[in-house]
Amino acid sequence: MAEINTSCQGDEKVRSRKRSTKIDMTPMVDLAFLLLTFFILTTTFLKPAVLSVTMPEPVDDPPLLGAKNAFHVVLGDDDALYWWSGEDAPSVTDYAAEGIRSILIEATQNNPRLMVLIKPMEESRYQNLVDILDEMEIIGVQRYAIVQYSEGDKALLRPVLGKIADAGTVL
Repeated sequence: MAEINTSCQGDEKVRSRKRSTKIDMTPMVDLAFLLLTFFILTTTFLKPAVLSVTMPEPVDDPPLLGAKNAFHVVLGDDDALYWWSGEDAPSVTDYAAEGIRSILIEATQNNPRLMVLIKPMEESRYQNLVDILDEMEIIGVQRYAIVQYSEGDKALLRPVLGKIADAGTVL
């Protein structure tokens, strides 16, 4: 604790005694380490939130998907989102609740066997893929797949991309 030293040296005349104080810091350091240890052990560390993706077992002969059961979502550059159902013409939308979410809700209500095919372009951002997977989770779509963007998709989207380029709009 605290100790006061009141010793004087020799037979000298003492006008006033100077008292030196010595404070023992050991208990305070012990208390600091005890508190530090307590808070470290009782803290709940941040648990990372991970989106679970269930991957199917590989099969040799996958079943064919009819055009009326296919819903295509293409993730483009500059956060563009193109979609079409079956053999319809492609349309452009966004990631908002009024955009792809409402479209997917309506499509899955009309066709419960609908399979959503997510096709990211090479120019799309990783965040776009995360956003569309979040939408699948929010809506509760159980049947979706991430597939490769093909040359046929490029040919199908060429007229839509041309209209956007001609209009000079940026999505």
